[in-house]
Amino acid sequence: QVQLIESGGGLVQAGGSLRLSCAASGRTFSRYRMGWFRQVPGKEREFVAAISGSGSSTLYADSVKGRFTISRDSAKSTVYLQMNSLKLEDTAVYFCAASFGAGPVATARLFDYWGQGTQVTVSS
Repeated sequence: QVQLIESGGGLVQAGGSLRLSCAASGRTFSRYRMGWFRQVPGKEREFVAAISGSGSSTLYADSVKGRFTISRDSAKSTVYLQMNSLKLEDTAVYFCAASFGAGPVATARLFDYWGQGTQVTVSS
């Protein structure tokens, strides 16, 4: 079992930055691929970014490429999402996800463990 706890969400003006963190339980953090997804009411959960267990490979949605950066710290069993140049359309609940495996994937159903979510609101 893996437990995931997100933090770092909040209210930010358009053009600003936020860094989300996701702390994972367990001693085999490096064996899990990690991902970030987001969801707004009435819409399906949307892929944002993913990172391999080793941290050497990353994957991004086109909508965030060049603005968001996913990274991980194995010593802290934590994955981060640095979000820069935030736009109004980035407003959503952001979820951290994990699954056993190597390479990053963009499909929500391939992730077995999910955090509770953290709200990110971008204002004009």
